[in-house]
This record gives sequence, C-alpha cells and structure tokens, in this order.
Amino acid sequence: MALMLDERIRNLLDGTSFAVLATLMPDGSPQTSVIWIARAGDVLVFTTHDLRLKARNLRRDPRASVTVFALDDPYDTVDIRGTVELVPDPDRALSIELTRKYTGEDPPPDPPGSSRLIARLTPARITGMVAS
Repeated sequence: MALMLDERIRNLLDGTSFAVLATLMPDGSPQTSVIWIARAGDVLVFTTHDLRLKARNLRRDPRASVTVFALDDPYDTVDIRGTVELVPDPDRALSIELTRKYTGEDPPPDPPGSSRLIARLTPARITGMVAS
C-alpha cells in the first residue's frame, strides 16, 4: 500500500530541491545519482533514458531510495523508499517539465538511439529530519 505524503514533503518535492537516488547494482552494492524530481499525487517522479545505469538497475530490481534536501536547509530532508515503475515518455514531457522547472530552459537532445522514461517511485517507507 502506498503512503500519503504530508504537506511538508509535498512542498519539498514541488520546489527545486535536489535529490539523490540510490539503486542496486547486480552485486547488491548501491549506486547513486543526483536527480531532479516532481510529484504526481503521492508518487515521486523523475526522468531518465534507457541507456543510463540507473534505468538498467531499476529494470532488474525496482527497489530504490530517494533522499531529498531542502535548498535553504540541507538538514531538512526526506527519504522515500519504495519500488519504481518505468514507463515510456516518447514526447519527453517530464524531461521538458523538469528541465524548465530547474533551469528555465529546454533540455538538450537525448543520446541517439535512447528512449526517454518516466520513473514513478511509489512510497513504501518515508523518514526524514527537520532541523530545529
């Protein structure tokens, strides 16, 4: 069952906070990537293309963790763990949305022969810290 995100977490995800995605390599070791994020209801979304290591890792094992840091206070964090579903994004809609959100510009072209994906992380566990 997916968890509901509270207002603080929604605000963090709706802003331009950076996040770190952790996926699992074939040998079980972690692999991390800095990502841009958004939210679709209570699901965290990010984009990648199928040639990236994170996409290959998530296809093999959809378990992942994303840690989000508030820009104005890096001790204001949330860690969202769950499983990721990869869905095609042939129009690059999420890539365009996130690039505009974070940079105000359009994204560069994807590598030739790649396919753009939307990664949808459904929360199974949420933890965090708010600095006092």
